[in-house]
Amino acid sequence: MIRNILILILVLSALQGCYSLKGFSISEDLKTFSVENFRNAAQNAPATIQQTFGESLKEKIARESRLTRDDDNPDISFSGSVTRYSITAVSPERGATTASNRLEIAISVTYENNRKTDDQWTQTFSHFLDFPSDTNILDVQEELITQIFDQIIEDIFNKAFTNW
Repeated sequence: MIRNILILILVLSALQGCYSLKGFSISEDLKTFSVENFRNAAQNAPATIQQTFGESLKEKIARESRLTRDDDNPDISFSGSVTRYSITAVSPERGATTASNRLEIAISVTYENNRKTDDQWTQTFSHFLDFPSDTNILDVQEELITQIFDQIIEDIFNKAFTNW
């Protein structure tokens, strides 16, 4: 029993140097970032959805990286648009009704590294959440958007800073 515990401690100690829970790596030459105003190209989306997204992305980068915001001459920049905001019926039930609806949001993001011109990409990130069909979307919309944005922004952060 003690031998097994010692082996476990040795293995965990060895692995500690191999992986970090915050496993992102930002090049030392990168100091600043900007998030340009995103456009809203999605029909039926709330009027301020692009602003909400842009502010959330700025907060995530400022909070979880050493980069500082510089809108005039950034080392890296993010831009793009909200391309999809859709509510669809899912989970059909007997009698042609549905048990839930799905809110899906997609955002096209362009990442540019102004110090390394070969480090650029454009990708669409999307996520969805389901909610009961007897719930008015206006009652849950803000909470769903926040949760969806949290996941999309995490995916963008990982793509930009961890090469996932």
